[in-house]
Amino acid sequence: MDTPITVAVISAAAAIVVPAITFYLTKKKERAADWQKYKFEHYREFVNTLSGIVGTDSTQDGNQRFAMACNTLHLLASHSVIAALHNFQDEIGSSNPYRSLAKHNVLLSKLLWEIRVDLKIPHTPQHASRFEAKLWCSGANAAADVTLHP
Repeated sequence: MDTPITVAVISAAAAIVVPAITFYLTKKKERAADWQKYKFEHYREFVNTLSGIVGTDSTQDGNQRFAMACNTLHLLASHSVIAALHNFQDEIGSSNPYRSLAKHNVLLSKLLWEIRVDLKIPHTPQHASRFEAKLWCSGANAAADVTLHP
């Protein structure tokens, strides 16, 4: 084959191959972004359910929603998130007679840190020990006659 024909064949092949590769890589990025968004929504729902199990805000419905959200995480969470979830569940479970607020907060922080790592959230500390999270209770169901002392 002479040079002009070789150049024409290579140009034609490139005109087909380059758009195909570009299309494939674009679709791959779109699928990854969709998966990330899907995981974020489930993690967000899980974190929202934590409010239904905190202090005086805890309700039977809240506990049921929390249980369902925990079970759903097994479908999409990374192994490290699931391990942190199990440790947290073991601590807060009614079968644990040695529950402590300090351990609860450490395990909650680890769980939320693992979720942030799994979602690749910017500014997540490199080590779990540098991330602290606490749950906030609204106190809406607390006794109305609480007296504050100066």
